[in-house]
Amino acid sequence: MTQNDTADTLAPGSLPLAPGDWTLDPLHSAVNFTIRHLGIAKVRGRFADVQAGLHIGATLDDVRVSAVIALASLDTGNADRDAHTRSADLLDVEKRPTMTFRSTRVSGEDEDWTMEGDLTIGDVTRPVVLDVEFGGVVDSPADQSRHAGFEATGEIRRSDYGLDFGGGFLSDVVKIQLDMQFVEPQGQGG
Repeated sequence: MTQNDTADTLAPGSLPLAPGDWTLDPLHSAVNFTIRHLGIAKVRGRFADVQAGLHIGATLDDVRVSAVIALASLDTGNADRDAHTRSADLLDVEKRPTMTFRSTRVSGEDEDWTMEGDLTIGDVTRPVVLDVEFGGVVDSPADQSRHAGFEATGEIRRSDYGLDFGGGFLSDVVKIQLDMQFVEPQGQGG
């Protein structure tokens, strides 16, 4: 089935994805962020070490997304800035090694979705809402495995997680952009 064939058979509020545990395609996925420096320019970065999973259940209420991101994998394109950001002065990756996300609710239809969940940084957990664009499902020409693509965007406030360092230099708001590709469980679809 192609994406277009699948779309014609969907019930409102459902995804054209086979049930089971979809695995992250790390070569075609990215966790990016932007933060304003001095209120006038954006600093862009990414986290290179990401583990994520997508569970598709029988109903939309059974859809779950989870992710673990190693904060030490921060990369802004400047080694000195990255080392300082990882230090005890700022992120303190020794104390806060990971950032985790667990979805609590997914809603929407067609290409536009919303995912609510809990984001934990260190020992602080706060609710977040992500706007999700469903990119579709396609069979990979390389090996015929079925891939699903998603883009998720949202923002968090550093101060909500006790990360209120850099007063006056860095914005409190961090914008998040996730480009995620998942691979269908073996023996499904096709």
